[in-house]
Amino acid sequence: MLVISILIISIGGIFEITFKNILETHLKDEIGSKALSVAQTIANMPEIQEAFQADKPQSVLQPIAEGIRKQVGAEFIVIGNRNEIRYTHPNPDRIGKKMVGGDNVRVFKGESVISASTGTLGPSLRGKAPIFRQGEVIGVVSVGYLQSEIEMKVSKIQKQILAATFLILIGGLLAAIFISLNIKKAIFGLEPKEIAWMYQEKHAILESIHEGIIAIDTNGQITVVNETAHKILDIPNESLLRGKRIEEVLGNTHLLEVVRNGQAEYDKETIILGDIYLVNCIPIYNKKGDVIGAVSSFRNKSELAHLLQELSHVKAYAEGLRAQTHEYSNRLYTLLGLIQLGSYKEAIDFISKEVDVAQGFIQFLMKEIPDPILAGFILGKISLASELKVSFLIDKESTFKDIPNEISRDLLVTIIGNLVNNAFEAVRENDKEEKRVLLFLTDLGKELIIEVEDNGKGVDSKNSNQIFNEGFSTKNTNSNAGIGLSLVQNAINSLGGSITFSSNVGEGTIFTVAIPKIKGVVKDGGPGYRSVNC
Repeated sequence: MLVISILIISIGGIFEITFKNILETHLKDEIGSKALSVAQTIANMPEIQEAFQADKPQSVLQPIAEGIRKQVGAEFIVIGNRNEIRYTHPNPDRIGKKMVGGDNVRVFKGESVISASTGTLGPSLRGKAPIFRQGEVIGVVSVGYLQSEIEMKVSKIQKQILAATFLILIGGLLAAIFISLNIKKAIFGLEPKEIAWMYQEKHAILESIHEGIIAIDTNGQITVVNETAHKILDIPNESLLRGKRIEEVLGNTHLLEVVRNGQAEYDKETIILGDIYLVNCIPIYNKKGDVIGAVSSFRNKSELAHLLQELSHVKAYAEGLRAQTHEYSNRLYTLLGLIQLGSYKEAIDFISKEVDVAQGFIQFLMKEIPDPILAGFILGKISLASELKVSFLIDKESTFKDIPNEISRDLLVTIIGNLVNNAFEAVRENDKEEKRVLLFLTDLGKELIIEVEDNGKGVDSKNSNQIFNEGFSTKNTNSNAGIGLSLVQNAINSLGGSITFSSNVGEGTIFTVAIPKIKGVVKDGGPGYRSVNC
């Protein structure tokens, strides 16, 4: 009895100390992540980047920074330039002075960091993010919370934990006395077999989690796989996967790479059996710090599909507005110059031409492509093309009126958007003076036809069978390269359509997509059929 009491008290003390440390660490991580998230959000705000070009950036930035600071409850939000001169500060007297803390070195290299340092307001936990303009770091955003406030929160919660721990200890001692007197009664009269059954029941609950789990050892052999992973991979539960090589089960996994380099990967998009999944791959370490394996969790992205599609539409709209603003700014400068030169007739002609072109094109879109989602998306791409100095033309014979309701507009946006973006990139890489992309849409007949033509460098015949594979790209760019045409292929398969392309090196490429108005009715070749003429 005495031993049990001492053991319970010891466990309670250890629990209180451990929980306090975990709580403090978690709270600091949470506040640090919050500070970094706010800093990155501010750094990516267009008005913040544009304010750096103003004569007095502080007059624009100070109200914005203070408004956000009050909303998020931060102790300070400081925005500074490359010379670490403050443009914003809770104390206006410190605006224009040099930032302190000495933790901006990595930020000016383009990294976002969380740091603990001492500034003019005292020791604080900070989130710092670089402000970019045209690929160059022009300043830094620092969002901070005082350490003293964090310690106060920890202290307040610690008192609650102490009270709860005390009650738990008292309850534990009473329970120990009770159990020592009647163990059978304490376990509700359960037999060992019944306890084992309860364990299996909990195991089944864990197996019902929607995320698939696969773990491997350093040899790439599977050590753990749950039931959800079996379903995602379309492998019967009766099939024994333990001991098999991961490549035999999941060909496009990054688990082996994680085992080799020991670096975790989070929220990577990958396609498994035609569906898009978000995958996390994390290395497993032993007590010595050596990698002994890796575990991967993956969940279907379709649960977030609607929200992501809405966000993509908003982003496309915002990009279109930004490009349109830039373009019309140039036109206003032209108009201003004509007026200042006294060329009033030329100014009137210029305005009339712009109005006629804009109204004519919008009327064309409203008449031939009445769907607001598709018309708005194409209008945004035209503005983007203007900013990229690409001639983006819509074939005058295009018509896209007869689109069945059951055909997802989001999938059509995915197909058109990725093909057009791919064409933009292709023409920007060539040395031709005219960089031209042509879009043709028609709903005549039993199929919807989408055709995108560019005068880029074309597709090399040796790559013609790989361009639709996920991850394949001829560009040495970021990790998202090589996913566009794969997403197009996936969307076309979902609609039961087909895609073909014709390309000549040095002359350009034409992609043609055929989507049946009634799913299942397609031409020879079946869904996803590709033909190549290089």
